Amino acid sequence: MSRASLRGSISSEASRPEPAWVTWPDEKLLDLPMCRLNVSLDNPFLSGHIEQLYRELEAKNLRFRPHFWLSNEWFTPDGVPGIAIPFYLAHPRLVKLELAQMLEVEGGTAEWCMRILRHEAGHAIENAYRIRRLRSRRHIFGRSSDPYPKYYTPRPYSRSFVRHLDVWYAQSHPDEDFAETFAVWLTPDSMWADRYKGWPVLRKLQYMDGLMRSLAGATPAVTTGEQVDPLPSLKRTLREHYERKRSHYGIARSSFYDPDLKRLFSDAPAHADKMNAATFLNRFRREVRRKVASWTGEYQYTIDQVLEDMIRRCRELELRLPIPEEQAKLDFTILLTVHTMNYLRSGRHKVAV
Repeated sequence: MSRASLRGSISSEASRPEPAWVTWPDEKLLDLPMCRLNVSLDNPFLSGHIEQLYRELEAKNLRFRPHFWLSNEWFTPDGVPGIAIPFYLAHPRLVKLELAQMLEVEGGTAEWCMRILRHEAGHAIENAYRIRRLRSRRHIFGRSSDPYPKYYTPRPYSRSFVRHLDVWYAQSHPDEDFAETFAVWLTPDSMWADRYKGWPVLRKLQYMDGLMRSLAGATPAVTTGEQVDPLPSLKRTLREHYERKRSHYGIARSSFYDPDLKRLFSDAPAHADKMNAATFLNRFRREVRRKVASWTGEYQYTIDQVLEDMIRRCRELELRLPIPEEQAKLDFTILLTVHTMNYLRSGRHKVAV
């Protein structure tokens, strides 16, 4: 997609009539097949960020420009020098639905969108120049042929990987390690040499810098405009899409944190007249979920599953609030954070790729 076409798309978006489903309630909209959404990349949010990515590549003297299309999620197919963008970013009504279904909108802010675009551009540029074939690339990052995990267990304190996307995503696979390292290298004013000074990962960034300098001005070897799973080909309804997505990012139910809940709350008869702990937690559920997500980098949907299980156990154990609300709010936020981090470190919780 050229810059001229991107600029022209903004004005065409303004004149395009709104789809009928814009006014539908969620329950009706969820039954709509994805192929019938009839949305496109032609909106200021997406086209503006694509242009920014192109400017950043140009500033590095790279001739590579990935192509884009809408699909069900963010991804770059193997061998394709292009990037799929999730459909919900194409319209505010779909952003609202995504938020209601998944409790957050991946790539929904300017900063978050650019982080993901730079990451996916790392995959796409590997495809464009067939970088995975390089022996030096395999030596530095590992083999692309390594099995791609469905889940992985992060090591939060490792200094052998850059920190760019949440949940230590560079640790999930050699290809993700390359893409995350490229994203940090590409980010304007990232000052990676200073930020990662003394870390083992600095070797990867220095390699990336040399590799990209060697590609400056070079024409990509692969220029196909292939699109994998484009939105018009997806027959699944939005309801089916979100059922699968929630299942993927959910967790197994557990009650191993009962002792901590009983230390914070109480089932003693002396507190029978106090507020129900489940009611209390429901009151600030959204606030605590956002806070813990920002501290841990975990998906809000996953945290909400832990929180839902805690609320359920509070209800089943008939726990009540024996201390002032503000103190209980702080103590529970710390408790939820600790359990989330324990999941990440122990392997009881594995992050979905």
